[in-house]
Amino acid sequence: MRVAIFGGSFDPPHLGHQKIIVSALDTLHIDKLFLVPTSLNPFKEKFFATGEQRIAWLKKLFSHYKKIEILDYEIKQERAVPSIETVRYLLNHYDIEKVYLIIGADNYGSLDQWNHYKELSSLVEFVVATRDEIALPKNLIKLSINAKMSSSKLRSNMNTSFIPKPIAFEINEYYTRNIMKKRIKHIVEILDDKKAEDIQVFDMHGKDYFVDTVIIATAMGARHSLSLLDDLKKGLKDPKESFLHIDDENEWVVIDLGDILIHIMSAAYRSKYNLEEFLAEREREMQRIKTEM
Repeated sequence: MRVAIFGGSFDPPHLGHQKIIVSALDTLHIDKLFLVPTSLNPFKEKFFATGEQRIAWLKKLFSHYKKIEILDYEIKQERAVPSIETVRYLLNHYDIEKVYLIIGADNYGSLDQWNHYKELSSLVEFVVATRDEIALPKNLIKLSINAKMSSSKLRSNMNTSFIPKPIAFEINEYYTRNIMKKRIKHIVEILDDKKAEDIQVFDMHGKDYFVDTVIIATAMGARHSLSLLDDLKKGLKDPKESFLHIDDENEWVVIDLGDILIHIMSAAYRSKYNLEEFLAEREREMQRIKTEM
């Protein structure tokens, strides 16, 4: 059996991956193409897709291709797995006579630094997906792709035009909501660390409100309110949050981050205006409307 291996994060899968896969099936004389999602580090907190989710997306995209198999070997190891280990695994479990290993042009120059490179190069033939006009030796098998996109760029700036249509909506929802969770967690941690009290988070996404999330916290006085505002400005500088508008009255500080609204209120103002009840009523009203539709 002649096989090809294409590994990557697929976090998320994008049109560049799809082009490489289709080109490999068209170019290489193979019986099977293994798609191998890499494992995420279980000891690092990351708001990226789980292994199970990435496998599900790949299956949704490629399950109708008879020659494609989604291999969960690396995901199951729950650690970084070098390519040589995956190749050995396949050689031990399948009757294989030829192995092609598909890599990106940006990785080709550092192949000699890969784990057990000499053994790896004796077991596989490298196939390189071209990218960014990187110069490559003429004798290599190449997949002419030049797809100028990456999973990391898509995670930081989601553009569904670069995502295959069957999974575009759910990928956008998945990463947008997870990035939002990370931002909210960071804001709450800053407020909590600086002694804000009774911090509450209201999810207004899909409830016909002008922001997706409202965060309310109680300050211990006017000076504390302004101190919390300064702490948020400093703490949110590295994630590059955009402070669109700030209303810094002594008793009630309002910070508009575009899709997140932060209220820092004195205990007296919080009791007087009861924003929690207003937001809860808004949620109940939207639920009633949906039920009647």
